[in-house]
Amino acid sequence: METCKLKRTNYCGRFCEDEIGQEVVAMGWVSKQRNLGNLIFIDLRDRTGIIQLAFDDQTAQEIFDLASECRAEFVLAAKGVIRERSNKNPEIKTGSIEIFVSDLKILARSCVPPFEISDKDNAHIDLRLKYRYLDLRRSEMQKTIWLRHKIVKAARDYFDENEFIEIETPMLVKSTPEGARDYLVPSRIHKGKFYALPQSPQLYKQLLMLAGYDRYFQVARCFRDEDLRADRQPEFTQIDLEMSFVDQEDVIKINEGFIKTIFKKILNIDLKTPFLKISYDQAMNRFGSDKPDIRFKLELVDLTKGLQSTNFKVFSSAAKTGSIRAINFQGGAQLVSRKEIDKLTEFVKTYKAKGLAYTKILPDSRSSSYEKFLTQDEISFIDKSVDAQIGDLILIVADSKNSVVFDSLGALRSKLASQYNLYNQEEFAFLWVTDFPLLEYSDEQKRYVAKHHPFTAVLDSDMEKLQETPWECRSKAYDLVLNGCEIGGGSIRINNRKLQERMFQALGLGEKEASEKFGFLLEAFKYGAPPHGGMAYGLDRLVMLMLQKDSIRDVIAFPKVQSAGELMTRCPSEVEKKQLDELKIEFIED
Repeated sequence: METCKLKRTNYCGRFCEDEIGQEVVAMGWVSKQRNLGNLIFIDLRDRTGIIQLAFDDQTAQEIFDLASECRAEFVLAAKGVIRERSNKNPEIKTGSIEIFVSDLKILARSCVPPFEISDKDNAHIDLRLKYRYLDLRRSEMQKTIWLRHKIVKAARDYFDENEFIEIETPMLVKSTPEGARDYLVPSRIHKGKFYALPQSPQLYKQLLMLAGYDRYFQVARCFRDEDLRADRQPEFTQIDLEMSFVDQEDVIKINEGFIKTIFKKILNIDLKTPFLKISYDQAMNRFGSDKPDIRFKLELVDLTKGLQSTNFKVFSSAAKTGSIRAINFQGGAQLVSRKEIDKLTEFVKTYKAKGLAYTKILPDSRSSSYEKFLTQDEISFIDKSVDAQIGDLILIVADSKNSVVFDSLGALRSKLASQYNLYNQEEFAFLWVTDFPLLEYSDEQKRYVAKHHPFTAVLDSDMEKLQETPWECRSKAYDLVLNGCEIGGGSIRINNRKLQERMFQALGLGEKEASEKFGFLLEAFKYGAPPHGGMAYGLDRLVMLMLQKDSIRDVIAFPKVQSAGELMTRCPSEVEKKQLDELKIEFIED
C-alpha cells in the first residue's frame, strides 16, 4: 500500500458548521458503513467523536469502489469538502455536517472484531479485557480515560498553585513489611537480596519534609500484593502529598480546597465546605463502619444496656462482652417480604453474625422473630429506642464481639439502601472520619498492628497511655469518605525519634529489628524533623466515584483481574531459566 501523504486537519468530533465549504482531511476508524447502492455513508470515529463521510454518483469511481470495501474498524484517511447534511443527527456534535469525500486512503484493514465496538457494552468483561485495546476504542472508555487525565491535570495545577513541589520517589525500595504484602524484586548484582516495589512513598515523603521541601506532592504508582475487590488493584495510582509545620486542620483545609476545585473543574459541581467531620467512635456507633455512606439514615441504635438483664439468652449473653444493636428501616415492613428477610439473614452471616432478629410493625399486627422471648417492657424499650412507627421494620444483630455487630449491620444498612433506592444516586456526600485507633488486633498475626501505619502520631490527650496500654490510644489520623468509600487518608506523623521508638515497641518490634527495618528513619530524626502530616488519595477510586462507575477497572486503561493477572498479555508468565540462573533463583515443588 502506498504511503499516505494526507495530513489530518482536525479531529473527527471537532469539525463544525463554520467550516462548510472548506477542504479538510479526517483520519480515524470506521464505526459503521452504510451502502445504499448509489450512495455510501461511513461514520468515521476517533477519540473526539464521529464525522460522516459521504460518497455519491459525483464521486470518482475508484474512490467509490474503495469506500464500498470499507468495514468496521478499518483505519482511513479521507479528504473532502465540509457540507451540510440532508439527514441531520442531533445525537452527535457533528450531526449537521458531513465530508463529501474526494480522496480516500485505507491506512489499515481490520478483521471482524470479537465484539462490537459500541457503548452498548454487551461483551463479557473477560472478553473486553482480553482485547482491551479494542475495548478502549469505545467512546465511553475514551471519555473516561480523558476525564481521568483532566482530573490529574487539575490536581497538578491546584497543588502547584498552593506551592507544592512535585518530586518523584524511587520505585525500587527497601522492604518494610508492616501492612500489606510487598512485591519483591530480586537483585542480580546483590546476590540473595531484594528490592520491594513501594506500597506508598510514605517514608520518602517524610524524609523530604526533614530535607526542608515543606510541601511535596506526587502522582505515584504503588503496589500491594493483596486480594482484589471491585475497588482494588495490585498496582494503583495515588495522589500523594505531605506538608510541614501543619496540624490536622491545616491538612484538611488544603484537601477540601483540592476536592472542591476538581469537582468544579471536571463536573461543574459546587461543593459546600467544610465537610462534615465525625470521630471514628461516632462513625462506628452510628453507622457500623469507619467509611459510612451518609446519603441515607438507617443509623444503628445501641440496645445493650436496656436488654443486658433479659431472660432471652441470645441477647443477654451478647451483652456481656459485645452488644445488641438495631436499625429501623422506616416503611420497610411492607417492602421486605419474609423470604427477603431470610436472604438478609444469610447476608449478615457472611459477616460472622449468628443471625438476624426482626420485627415487622404492620397496621393491624406485629410479626417478630424475638418478641415472644421478651417482656412487654423490653419490647416497649426497643420500640422507643428506635422510634418505631406503624410500617417500620426493626432489624437486630447481637454478638459477643462488637466488631461482628458493627460489620454486619454496617453492611446491612448499605445493602438495604442500595436495594430499595434509599438515596439520591446523583449526590456526592463527603465526610471526614478522625481520631482513629492507633492500633488494631490482627487475628492473622496474633498481635497488635498499626491501624494506619507505624508513623502516625498519637493524640496528645492519649500520649500517657502509649507506654502501658497503647491499644487504648487514638491517633491523629483522618480519612476522607465519599458515598461510603474511603477516597483518601492521612495523618499527622511522628517527628521525634524517642516517640517513634516507643511506637515500634508497641508494635512488638525489638530494638534490633526496628533498627534493621527503619534505622535510616530513626537516624534522620536526630537531625531536626519538622512537625508534618499529609495524605494520599486513591486516584483510581476517586475517578470511579466521580464518574459513577461500578469498578476501578472501568477507569484504568489496562487493569488486572481478580487473580491479579492481565488477560491481554497473559501476565504473570514464566521466564527463561537463564534469567532465573542469573538471579540464583530456583523453584521448589510444593
